[in-house]
Amino acid sequence: MGRTSVVMCILTTRKVITNMVSDLMNFIELFLVSIGLAMDAFAVSVCKGLSMKKLYFSHMFIVGIYFGLFQGFMPMIGYFLGSVFEKIIISVDHWVAFVLLVLIGFNMIKETFSNDEFDDKVNFKAMFPLAIATSIDALSVGITFAFLRVNIFLSVLIIGIITFVISFIGVSVGNRFGSKYRALAQKVGGIILIFMGIKILVEHLGLI
Repeated sequence: MGRTSVVMCILTTRKVITNMVSDLMNFIELFLVSIGLAMDAFAVSVCKGLSMKKLYFSHMFIVGIYFGLFQGFMPMIGYFLGSVFEKIIISVDHWVAFVLLVLIGFNMIKETFSNDEFDDKVNFKAMFPLAIATSIDALSVGITFAFLRVNIFLSVLIIGIITFVISFIGVSVGNRFGSKYRALAQKVGGIILIFMGIKILVEHLGLI
């Protein structure tokens, strides 16, 4: 009986350790996915910071909240829609991102030639299209999560928090650079958004 108890204890310990390692690996994978998803939001946050004359904490917070919430909310939508609307979503998501990013990019470039040099707006009208455009990929990831049976609520929380932090930092980075080279930086930012839109479209069409 003593030996049996020892063997059972060893097996139980191994199982616990295996589960802990598996959970850690899943967390690392989710963390890396979250970083990848947040890169578009970071790039757009930098572009947003470029156009601000004076940066306030509220600006960084609001931008982070918008991107964090949408980046977290989109996977949840994709998760619950699952395979039901998978084909419909995948057929149009890249076009939505392409149109929004290209329009916003051209608008940023156009603003450098106008008298209104700065854009400090972080209201719904300014942030909503940006948040949608940067979170389209997260919708597709959510559909994938549905098939993998991951913990969607934990995943959404981690994705949202990481995107918030990265976007928060991105606005500050963009503003510090843009304060010295605003016009040039904003043109570059607009071009980056346009190329991001083109890249998303080309990738989804399978051209590269």
